[in-house]
Amino acid sequence: MKSGKLNGKVSVVTGASKGIGAGIAKQFAAEGASVVVNYASSKTDADKIVDEIMKRGGTAVAVQGNVAKKAEVEGLFAAAEKAFGKIDILINNAGVYEFTPLEEVTEEKFHKHFDVNVLGLLLVTQEALKHFNPAGGSIINISSGVSSVTPPNFSVYTGTKGAVDAITRTLAKELGPRGIRVNAINPGLVITEGVTTAGFDQSDFRKTLESQTPLGRIGQTEDIAPAAVFFASSDSKWITGETLLIAGGLR
Repeated sequence: MKSGKLNGKVSVVTGASKGIGAGIAKQFAAEGASVVVNYASSKTDADKIVDEIMKRGGTAVAVQGNVAKKAEVEGLFAAAEKAFGKIDILINNAGVYEFTPLEEVTEEKFHKHFDVNVLGLLLVTQEALKHFNPAGGSIINISSGVSSVTPPNFSVYTGTKGAVDAITRTLAKELGPRGIRVNAINPGLVITEGVTTAGFDQSDFRKTLESQTPLGRIGQTEDIAPAAVFFASSDSKWITGETLLIAGGLR
């Protein structure tokens, strides 16, 4: 294994069976980290990511766990510790999103979004603290550009990401004394399986966004992973509580 920026580090990536999480998991492994590829239901996809990492000489395991359920979160970290010992890096990437005009907001949709995107992030971070390297480490929350761009018809999803931004800054202050840095990455629209399934890939929404984006295109997963490596590595050792907007200049 060539020497990388994350050599000897252990990372847990939630929601890593596809999309941005999978991209980060692969990049971390390429930089020398051992990676816990967490998934809620897509075992086949998670196994595929692990297989890809192993074939390239990396180290990874797939562990099931719904981040919105405390018992499953405890199981995730017990498995992570059993596989690799203490953890150094946590990526809170698991998330759900839907295009929901105000008239279509329901209690179910609200709770579905907030349970995974906000409560899940808090439960995972809370449990991770028990397993962090005593020397500290890095937590990276995958938020979203929607919290600053605030497009119409995303009030519930945007609400969750506004919460993630605020929680990131709060936990940076709370966990700083323990040597744990907390930062967020706020991607613009990135082409993932979820985006394609939701129909955004070929939509007018995509065309509108691209026309408003100074760099003239929407994102790919490989646009996000290097920033996660930066926040996970000692290159950012004096940075905490930051949100980095990666959206081609759209704001």
